Amino acid sequence: MSDLTSFIAGLPKAELHVHHVGSASPRIVAELAARHPGVVPTDPAELVDYFTFTDFGHFIEVYLSVVDLIRTAEDVRMLTYEVAADLAAQQVRYAELTVTPDSSMVRGIPGEAFVEAIEDARTAAERDHGIRLQWIFDIPGNRGLAAAESTLALALEHGPSSLIGFGLGGPEAGVPRPQFKPYFERARAAGLHSLPHAGEVTGPETIWDALNELGAERIGHGTSCVRDERLLDHLAEHRIPLEVCPTSNYATGAVAGTEVHPMVRMVEHGLVVTINSDDPPMFGTTLNTEYGIAADLLGLDRNGLAELARTAVRSSFLDPAGQTALLAEIDDHLAAADDQTAASR
Repeated sequence: MSDLTSFIAGLPKAELHVHHVGSASPRIVAELAARHPGVVPTDPAELVDYFTFTDFGHFIEVYLSVVDLIRTAEDVRMLTYEVAADLAAQQVRYAELTVTPDSSMVRGIPGEAFVEAIEDARTAAERDHGIRLQWIFDIPGNRGLAAAESTLALALEHGPSSLIGFGLGGPEAGVPRPQFKPYFERARAAGLHSLPHAGEVTGPETIWDALNELGAERIGHGTSCVRDERLLDHLAEHRIPLEVCPTSNYATGAVAGTEVHPMVRMVEHGLVVTINSDDPPMFGTTLNTEYGIAADLLGLDRNGLAELARTAVRSSFLDPAGQTALLAEIDDHLAAADDQTAASR
């Protein structure tokens, strides 16, 4: 293991763009598939091929087949707890986990039961693994306004105090952002942060819509922003963070390869870039791997990696005391690594 790889493995982190169902490990997916037999393989080894995507549309198709395995509140609870445990094993201290309650509600799980399940898992994971979770309730864009209505209603009527954001995911093409404006306005009026996906496999205009129509405070992915100089200037001037997910962007065809990811241009233009994993087991990655990719592309040393981790913390909606504590952990980890290097000379 290289020094940087070892440093990343121990680096305390915040994860801002990671999906609930998409974070199910092959072991979890296989267990759910055994509970609910169907098209999804029950052998974890076979899931490697199953999670090989031809394009973004194919990814959505496979993703929804895994969503269909979440059929009971106990499925939700088990999935949530195990995802949190996997994140904690990578030294993720805090995560804003994107959950899509509408997808569970249309499969027969009452909204209140869904919230109770994720909350039970959240408190258990914090107790057992020391990881803090907060929620982003996400509209599955392919289900349109019906999903927006059900997601907002659940957020406003039964959203727990750990609910901090309102999002929009799923397919971008053919799903105009402006139609969701009234729902985001109501969510923001209730104190939720606007955190939609935009500009992943569509052009800069989707990002502009997220900003101008949905009041986006961070942009999920945003890879196409580099095609619009005025947008780059706007994002830099207003310090609107981008949730960058390199391996995901390659796997879904949003970029031609991680080695040509536009994060380099983003950083050169002064944008706030955070590194995230999106749907890590489905893409055969981890947050630690994504930090390694960023280190290679951006030429980062330990100081640069520590600053990347700090940027995620500062771009999060963790409370000020929590941010201060996590930033101190990052500083301590860097200082310990520097001390170890000095002692070995």
